[in-house]
Amino acid sequence: MEAQDRSKRVLAALVREFISSGEPVASSLLVSAAGLGVSSATVRSILARLEEEGFVQQPHTSAGRIPTDRGYRFYVDLLLEVKRPNRTATAVEARLRRESPDRLLDSMLPQVSHVLSQASRSVGFAVGPAHEVAVFDRVEFVPIAAARVLVVIVARGGHVVQKVIDTGEPLGADDLRQAANYLNAEFTGLPLHRAREAVLERIQAERLLYDALLARAMRLATSTFSDFPDDRMVYVEGTSSLLEDGSGLTLGTLQMLLQMIDEKQTLVRVLNEYIDGPGLTVVIGAEHLDPTLRPFSLVASTYDDGAGTGTVGVIGPTRMRYSRAIAVVDGAAQAVSRLLRDPN
Repeated sequence: MEAQDRSKRVLAALVREFISSGEPVASSLLVSAAGLGVSSATVRSILARLEEEGFVQQPHTSAGRIPTDRGYRFYVDLLLEVKRPNRTATAVEARLRRESPDRLLDSMLPQVSHVLSQASRSVGFAVGPAHEVAVFDRVEFVPIAAARVLVVIVARGGHVVQKVIDTGEPLGADDLRQAANYLNAEFTGLPLHRAREAVLERIQAERLLYDALLARAMRLATSTFSDFPDDRMVYVEGTSSLLEDGSGLTLGTLQMLLQMIDEKQTLVRVLNEYIDGPGLTVVIGAEHLDPTLRPFSLVASTYDDGAGTGTVGVIGPTRMRYSRAIAVVDGAAQAVSRLLRDPN
């Protein structure tokens, strides 16, 4: 058996044992758990090498090893690589058919978050597609004082939002009309939250705008879209699961996560940062862009209702049962897609 293959089997066995017990894993236990038929000394040598490479660490001199975030990443990639047929989707779909007989998204998603939380013993969430939110139709700028402008935003369906902004400079009616024409041409048809993101992307991509009209329009757009949240449907369940003994999380860490979950649109923003296409996304510990989320792992997947995509997933400690979380999240996404696209 090649040394590299032995290292992989030892590491996979160590991660499984630690997830199961929450205790540092001794080399003597791995002799049988990895099924290698080698001595404890050989396993200790493999563990020392894995520690040097950053896959495991030893919390105390006399203790066994525990996986690092890099070790968890190896394990998750292994699970995804040898992915087996997912029977969870059928069970989730049957449950949703029973509990959401109308097949409507706003009655189905709460059930999905509940199923995910129960199955994973973590926080389960379900987010509606972007097309469910207000879509930008047009904007009008009305001068009301030297440097103050009334902004009138009209969304599809006739929804109107008004706000007053300070432009920082006097702008005439012609300037405002030209800026509105430019923004309407560029952003009409986008969800309001996506229009806001597109403005920020445009500003970052064109930091030096030589055209005065474009520069003015972008400044106005920044003020116009700054206060609009991504108001997609968001359902979260299972926060109490993180308070159970054995999670290994401090009270302060839990409070930060619970605050993010309570401000549900923050969760949507985090998902927007990670998910750039269909399928599963797994973010582990130190891979999070936000340092406050690094004690946690996120498993998410997209579903498709025929007009757009939404997201379902779970959040839990890095020591989560990844095989179960991946199976139930992937299964739920498949089930929701089928029910929304073919409700019969």
